Amino acid sequence: MSSPVSVAHRLHVQSLYKRSLKLSLDWYIQRDLWRQKALAIRAQFEQNKALTNPKEIQAVVQNAEKELQEWAHPDPYKFPMGPEGTKWERNLPPIVNDPSAHHH
Repeated sequence: MSSPVSVAHRLHVQSLYKRSLKLSLDWYIQRDLWRQKALAIRAQFEQNKALTNPKEIQAVVQNAEKELQEWAHPDPYKFPMGPEGTKWERNLPPIVNDPSAHHH
């Protein structure tokens, strides 16, 4: 059974990986270009997978967090239909004040 520390560490690294991929989508909107970057990110994570020294692991994780902050896009991509997207809540049905009206 895994210790709580190793579970927490694994979840943190998974979160770091996911955030790295999402951040790279801000810079590479075309999927064929992004795929190459995603493979490079995966290779970086795989390269450090075998580390066992806690101080080295902590240094690598802190360095990755720092890189994410430095690499943040000034105008991140937002999906058009998502919150804050260009089509968010466009063409909503009209509000009817009649309490007997059914809303679907």
